[in-house]
Amino acid sequence: MPDLPAANRLRIGRYAETSRIYLLTTNTAHRVPVFKDFTLGRLVVDQFRNAQNLGFANSLAWVVMPDHFHWLIELQKGSLSELMQKTKSMSTKAIKQSTGRSTSIWQRGFHDRALRREEDLVKLARYVVANPLRAGLVERLGDYPLWDAVWV
Repeated sequence: MPDLPAANRLRIGRYAETSRIYLLTTNTAHRVPVFKDFTLGRLVVDQFRNAQNLGFANSLAWVVMPDHFHWLIELQKGSLSELMQKTKSMSTKAIKQSTGRSTSIWQRGFHDRALRREEDLVKLARYVVANPLRAGLVERLGDYPLWDAVWV
């Protein structure tokens, strides 16, 4: 296999299937904690909702951490790459409009994991939304404003 940059290696073997459930993760550029400012994190959440409203994905659970997000989705149309490109692009545009920031917001690429139907989705959703607890950002999940799950 050729020596490819990490972002390109992530794409090898990636296949998106509609109606399949995926866990998507991406980081901010250089892991800068952009979303310590919760108002900026809300701009990413708006894009999760926008993707659902446009029929690209059903959001099952998500959390926006200071320097990354986890998003559990059921893909409805298009590809994972299109979904993530649109989400990252639109959130970048909104953040730049809000802050005047001109540097990159997101690291290139993303991680995805296709889930098997028999996997316990509620358990995985709890794991996703409990990230702020494990990171020591809050003592109670309800104290962290940037998460949601359809089961809660």
